Amino acid sequence: MTADELQTLIEDATADFALGDNEAALAKLDRATAAAPGSFEAWHALAEVNFSLRRLDAALAAAERAHALQPGDVFINTTLSRVWMERGDKARAEHFGAQAKMQS
Repeated sequence: MTADELQTLIEDATADFALGDNEAALAKLDRATAAAPGSFEAWHALAEVNFSLRRLDAALAAAERAHALQPGDVFINTTLSRVWMERGDKARAEHFGAQAKMQS
């Protein structure tokens, strides 16, 4: 998969999610992460969609993959903070929230 094809797939998945077709969005993001496991954007999008759907375990797994690729990114640290807060781990949420603040 080329970089342009990957970007199109991620954008299509985002559009699907915005239009309420959650399963199509997840399927496309699964394809994107399988085809390009080093794509921060694909993992982050997958984390956000899963978080929005309240699939916290899947959101955390995808967010951790994205974080491993770009640990200094403000947005992935914010995502991890939100996921951990929803999971009830305030200490971890605060850790990632602080990381996000330092990056911004």
